[in-house]
Amino acid sequence: MKGLYRITLIAIALFVALGTEAQVKRVNVRTQTPCPAKSDVIYECDYVDEQPQFPGGEREMINFINSTRKYPYEAYQQKIQGRVVCSFVVNPDGTISHLCVIKGCHELLNEEAMRIIKAMPQWVAGKMGNDKVAVRCILPIAFRL
Repeated sequence: MKGLYRITLIAIALFVALGTEAQVKRVNVRTQTPCPAKSDVIYECDYVDEQPQFPGGEREMINFINSTRKYPYEAYQQKIQGRVVCSFVVNPDGTISHLCVIKGCHELLNEEAMRIIKAMPQWVAGKMGNDKVAVRCILPIAFRL
């Protein structure tokens, strides 16, 4: 009986957490203004018909990251390296919002990864059918010496 009670509580907690997530006000990372959107639903990347895409595709995104990344001096001196996993939402207009670090390795590298994503140009929005929708993306950025 205790197991069923725990499962019920966990299910309710997840329902509340996931239900409130879509109600978060979307804000453009660059201008801090509310983003226009057709709906308050944020889709996960795997569940849309067309995933959002960096202009020019994945190869261009890698080139952009490599050319924009500036290894923080202190992290370089201390030989700190690792991978920062970031989450962000590509809005229906291609802007980026809801940027956060899911798994970081060091504060200096976390800040640099967020700076790189903030500097990205507008993406090609994801689609559900013929409608452009907001889609959550996850992007790892590696820092190696």
